Amino acid sequence: MHSLRCISLRPLLMDSSRVTLRPFNLSDVDDFLKWASDDRVTRYLRWNSITSQEEALAYLEKVAIPHPWRRSICVDDRSIGYISIKPESCEEDKCRAHVGYALATEYWGQGIATLALKMAVSKVFDEMPHLVRLQALVEVENKGSQRVLEKVGFVKEGLLRKYGYCKGEIRSFIVYSLLATDQVN
Repeated sequence: MHSLRCISLRPLLMDSSRVTLRPFNLSDVDDFLKWASDDRVTRYLRWNSITSQEEALAYLEKVAIPHPWRRSICVDDRSIGYISIKPESCEEDKCRAHVGYALATEYWGQGIATLALKMAVSKVFDEMPHLVRLQALVEVENKGSQRVLEKVGFVKEGLLRKYGYCKGEIRSFIVYSLLATDQVN
């Protein structure tokens, strides 16, 4: 007779001390390519999957490293995703910044994106004291990203119907915000 065991299919939450944010380095190229080449990871990003080491190096060198605030989400110092906070470029709009992030599929559902966003929020308001508002535009179909934002404390402000192009289609987005005065969950 066999005994039945209850097996959880949900992965255990990772030890948060293993998760860090740091600037990208060119030496991240192989780790970056692993997740940046996955169409499931880049599905909701403005950029397409990166398919070669040369393309990955060029992206790191020309986009990720010079970005005003783009950090590699790392587990044990290996890049598994990114988070970016991009202030508006116009001087009178520098009080707000856009948030974006992506994570390797093998780490989905473990609370890492939520933890990384909390870490980023706590740092960015200190590092950029002129910021008053962070905002994120999330495609309506991207339920996972919506949950991450809500867990951190972002407020769902509304639906932007047929708001912008992404990968050749006009898509609808939900706008979320977090103010410097808001409580982070």
